Parts: sequence; structure tokens; C-alpha cells
Amino acid sequence: MEKSKITKAVLGRLPQYLAFLEDVSAQDIPFISSTKIAKELSLGEVQVRKDLSVVCGKGKPKLGYRTGDLIKSIESCLGQSKLTPAVLVGAGKLGKALLEYDEFEKYGVQIMAAFDCNEQVLKIHRSLEILPMSQFQEFCRTHEIRIGIITVGEGSAQAVCDQMLASGITAIWNFAPCKLRLPEGVLFLQENLAVSLAYLNNQLLDQKRKEKEEI
Repeated sequence: MEKSKITKAVLGRLPQYLAFLEDVSAQDIPFISSTKIAKELSLGEVQVRKDLSVVCGKGKPKLGYRTGDLIKSIESCLGQSKLTPAVLVGAGKLGKALLEYDEFEKYGVQIMAAFDCNEQVLKIHRSLEILPMSQFQEFCRTHEIRIGIITVGEGSAQAVCDQMLASGITAIWNFAPCKLRLPEGVLFLQENLAVSLAYLNNQLLDQKRKEKEEI
């Protein structure tokens, strides 16, 4: 199956499946059914079957999925068999919050180091080095970095982006609130925390309006 067909929602559930299946495997259970998975994880059986069909196709009639094969398929989809190295630029409050997040490796990405132009923040942060920007290009090329995370302010974001591209990075996750100029072929994800919160607030207000209409 092509990983490109995996939706964000399915991708978000895969680590949950994987953790459960690893427990099942530890009990030497060779096969597991979608019904059992759905029951144990409090998910819909149809949803579980659809999710797993994207990962590894259909299970065997009356047996389900071979536990070991399903684990390998999910690990492959998550990229856990070989972690993709990434770097972060901008070790301020947001940048450090991302450095403290422990879940990235479950999704196949490992932040190797962070960079900042402020000498006061250049230190070890939770075993990760915060390095000066003067070392950025050499570090990226030495470690074959392909993913860059931008957590600097709007005024510095384009310059950081340009440095990333010059260092061989081909995928960028941008938290700066601005549009970046990018050449064709670069993978790009714009993260806007304010929009996400506004969307949630809009849903809340809509829910309240519906509740008033029902009274």
C-alpha cells in the first residue's frame, strides 16, 4: 500500500494500534482480529478494518491478522524502521516546547539538534544540543538532514528557510506566521496554532447556538 494514501486521522491512530499489538505479541498470540482490536481500544470495528486495510490489506478469514506482520506493517508506515533526522531553528519558548515533546519518534522523525542565533540559549536541552547558526549548514550536510522545523519570528523565517534549502533540506514545517517563498519540489507544511484554536472556538460557539435553539 502507498503511504501517501494514509490520511492524517489514520496516521494518528497507528501508534495506538502498535502499542496494543506489541502487548499482544508479548503474550505469544499469533493472530488478532479487528473485532478484538476495536473492543480493546474502544474504537468502531468498521473504522479499525478500514485503517488496517490501508496499512496491510485484509486479514485472514476466521483468523484475523498475523500479529507480527501487522506490527511490521505499522512500523513501516510510521517510518520507525529508519528514523528521519530533523533539525529545529528557533530555541525560544515554542521551539523548546517542541524539543520536549517525546512523541515524534513514534511517527518516524528524530530531532537531532536545535539552532539559534542567541548565544544565551546555546546549551544542552534534554540531551539535545542547541547550536549556533554558524554550524547549521555543516551539521545538516554531515547528518543528511531532510526535515527542517522553523520556530523563529516572522522577520527571520524567510532567511532561515533559505538556509535550510541551501543545506539540503527538502521538507519544512513552519510555525512562523508568514508565507515563505519556496522553489518547486519542496514539501511544506504551514502550522497556524491560532487558526486551530479559532476553529475549535467556532465549533464551541456553534454548539452553544444549537443548544439554545433546542430550548
